[in-house]
Amino acid sequence: MTTTTDDDRGFPPALAEVAATEFDHDEGNGIDFEPYAAFDSAEETTDWLRSWTGNPDLDGGAYRVFGQDGTGGLAALWCVRPGRPLVEQPVVFMGSEGACGVVAGGVSDFLWVLADGIGPMEAVEYDDLSGRADPVLASLAERYATTPRRPAREIVLGARADFPAYVQDIEALCR
Repeated sequence: MTTTTDDDRGFPPALAEVAATEFDHDEGNGIDFEPYAAFDSAEETTDWLRSWTGNPDLDGGAYRVFGQDGTGGLAALWCVRPGRPLVEQPVVFMGSEGACGVVAGGVSDFLWVLADGIGPMEAVEYDDLSGRADPVLASLAERYATTPRRPAREIVLGARADFPAYVQDIEALCR
């Protein structure tokens, strides 16, 4: 996997505001997401990736972990677009039970996914990508998004199409 050469861990303002937002899981009818106020350290990220894959040879440098679901599955920016800013890197999710996938093509589209009431775990683990729109998250997306608003389903399926081998590439790293 290609990574950026820059180890930028500066937290994007949009994700900082997401972190300041309360998420209501609503007993399974809301978004199961606990955003962080900063990226995990490079060491924590490497430890997580090695543990998740069972592969002690991996380096987590391609990921910037910024949140989790209630079971410990992690949402991260996947730094696969060399030379592009962090906010233009795809958002991925790696669940605690082994599910993984691409959620959005960048932070901007991720904000629209959240605005539609879909979190990173829901985007990867469920086929039904029709959430319950959240006006607070929609307002946040309107302030920060640089991409046009589209339904979460369109964004998620588009990101999967842009990175069709992501799941297979991650599975190939597992020991």
